[in-house]
Amino acid sequence: MSDSMAGMRRKIKSAGDLKSVVRTMKAMASSSIGQYERSVIALAEYYSTIELGLGLCLRMIGSEPLPEIPTKQKSTRTTGVVVFGSDQGMVGRFNDVIADYATARLAALPGKKHIWAVGERVYNSLTDTGFSPVGLYSVPYAIKGVTPLVGQLLVDCETSQSQGEIDEIRLFYNRPSAKTVYEPVSQRLLPLDENWRLEMSEIPWPDGNLPEVVGNSFVTLSALIHEYLFVSLFRACTESLASENASRLAAMQRADKNIDELLNELKNKYHRMRQSSIDSELFDVISGAEAMREKSRY
Repeated sequence: MSDSMAGMRRKIKSAGDLKSVVRTMKAMASSSIGQYERSVIALAEYYSTIELGLGLCLRMIGSEPLPEIPTKQKSTRTTGVVVFGSDQGMVGRFNDVIADYATARLAALPGKKHIWAVGERVYNSLTDTGFSPVGLYSVPYAIKGVTPLVGQLLVDCETSQSQGEIDEIRLFYNRPSAKTVYEPVSQRLLPLDENWRLEMSEIPWPDGNLPEVVGNSFVTLSALIHEYLFVSLFRACTESLASENASRLAAMQRADKNIDELLNELKNKYHRMRQSSIDSELFDVISGAEAMREKSRY
């Protein structure tokens, strides 16, 4: 009985230690979510400003050709894909959800797929679905690490397109959602075709007084396009990071609840075993006393 009680005490201690780890991870996830959510809000405003500027420039140049990245003609179509996931675990189905979402949509696209994975976990999830990513990038651990990652992604994407390796670029990532913690979304980043041009041109200016572009409209447009591509990748990355930490927080909350239930069960079982041990010892004492009393009579 004593061995069983000692084993139960060890289980209770292990569950308590695990609960401390879970609570620490909950605190870290909560802290990280804040910085990424603030970044997402700020990016939304900046993104809107870039779109307004693009719409203005596109209306000014009219039907003239866009300044675009030159591409080589290829006989087969290849789609460049950037999938944002996580390097660390304990995020539930975060990586599987975006991998399954990307796989389903890429299967409907013709031609080859040139995939870059941001995060080792989503890299493995994509591999399990039958795709073989050609590039792997580490996930930033803080908001200051997003800019170098986005800069490298942008260089690699533009280089691949200019060398004729890919025809278009699509982004896949999880976006924060009030109803389901996060939801998978996609965005067509390149090329900037006529549909994109029409969409940008139709964005209304906030008031009736349209500003004027000082200097060469094409120089301004080129700068805005580069900023548009940069902020699109930056927003995708930060929204994915916010979703990752929200998913981790939700997973840790579930784990915390399960550990509490396990601890209550273990403690109740321990108390029952302890009470049973006490009852057994009392029974032995009473039995011994009765035996001594009976012996003294003779």
